[in-house]
Amino acid sequence: MTPFTEKVIEIIRMIPEGRVMTYGQIAGLAGSPRAARQVVRILHSMSKKHNLPWHRVINAKGQIALQDEESYHEQLMNLEMEGVEIGFNGVIDLVKYQWKP
Repeated sequence: MTPFTEKVIEIIRMIPEGRVMTYGQIAGLAGSPRAARQVVRILHSMSKKHNLPWHRVINAKGQIALQDEESYHEQLMNLEMEGVEIGFNGVIDLVKYQWKP
């Protein structure tokens, strides 16, 4: 596992319940600000193995980026159960819910 991947996993594990971070934000904190797509890949391949709170990671527009309807609704429900309000068109208020360690 690369140091970047280890750092991404560590950051995602730290996201508190009821808060979100963006792919790009995580990439930047892990030392590679242009690696948002790499964060997506890490989440996709390692969430189950490392028991990551994958549902707390969203895109820079404050939206759930998943295209698969079932996964989209699973993420939506998990966030709502943690108290995150999903606004019009599925937008999450980053000012209110974005976690900035």
